[in-house]
Amino acid sequence: MPNLVLKITDRALTAPEHIPRLTERFYRVDKARSRQTGGSGLGLAIVKHAVNHHESRLNIESTVGKGTRFSFIIPERLIAKNSD
Repeated sequence: MPNLVLKITDRALTAPEHIPRLTERFYRVDKARSRQTGGSGLGLAIVKHAVNHHESRLNIESTVGKGTRFSFIIPERLIAKNSD
């Protein structure tokens, strides 16, 4: 069984200066947003810690015209084998 690769892409462009901080707790790219208007700034921080727990790393890439891609790999040894 190979590694599990998960890639999620959105169409929004994330400015390069924000990428290093996206996984910080409570960090919001759009300072106009608040908990009342949507988002606590915890989502990607939680994802980063979950991915790290599974011995992987969250990669974030943003490309003009393509959007932002979030990806990580779960190693084969951590994937449950089918018991058939």
